[in-house]
Amino acid sequence: MNQEDEPEATRRVTSDTESSRANRGWWDRNADEYQGEHGAFLGDDRFVWGPEGLDEADAALLGPASELKGRRILEIGAGAAQCSRWLAAQGARPVALDLSHRQLQHALRIAGDVPGDGSADGLELIEADAGALPFRDGSFDLACSAYGAIPFVADPVRVLSEVRRVLRPGGRFVFSVTHPVRWAFPDEPGPEGLSVAASYFDRVPYVEQDETGAAVYVEHHRTLGDRVRDVVAAGFRLTDLVEPEWPEWNTQEWGGWSPLRGHLIPGTAIFVCEAGR
Repeated sequence: MNQEDEPEATRRVTSDTESSRANRGWWDRNADEYQGEHGAFLGDDRFVWGPEGLDEADAALLGPASELKGRRILEIGAGAAQCSRWLAAQGARPVALDLSHRQLQHALRIAGDVPGDGSADGLELIEADAGALPFRDGSFDLACSAYGAIPFVADPVRVLSEVRRVLRPGGRFVFSVTHPVRWAFPDEPGPEGLSVAASYFDRVPYVEQDETGAAVYVEHHRTLGDRVRDVVAAGFRLTDLVEPEWPEWNTQEWGGWSPLRGHLIPGTAIFVCEAGR
């Protein structure tokens, strides 16, 4: 891509439709690079909640691994379905859903399957928008999302409400997002990323747009309080909020995440929610 073709970064309001269209295109275009760069860290069948490297095998935020067997579990924003593949290895019955066709093709690649057959290692793969889930009410026992969908939608309550709808009463939904405090800091892993550069309370979305002004990538900021209110508005009860600390073994940098920043400010927030009965 020529320098003049590089997208322009700005802050402006976007609709849910524009956000969805932009992010579907971005992930389809960048899935190969993303999986090439981060695939080794994510693994083929590892359930990791964020760049800090917190594993579900250790955290058990969905419940003890021994109790996942037979559970029907929906993964939102599954990407190459690494998390779903780990769940399947525990005996669960996961469904991996993503907006990006190319990301789901990587799920088939990892499984060694031929693109187009709709399954990978026995997983059910679904290409759909998280704001309009193609499932009946009460279809799932659990749901999860590791940095999937929610940071990229203009109306998070709509997505949360859809997840609530397809969960059985009392079902658990656990999702991780960029920690809201990180929006106040530059997205840099070094010392330059340790000084506040923007208002934490500025909720105007981050947008990358092409030369015509059309959005090609959108990410939405919500404060920690906003996220809690969104969870409650969708009919969930928040039972835990996990802010993973940066472990000593993790020496990698990933965008603005790094050991330097990770030891000083939180990079990920994980919301553990229970559907109302």
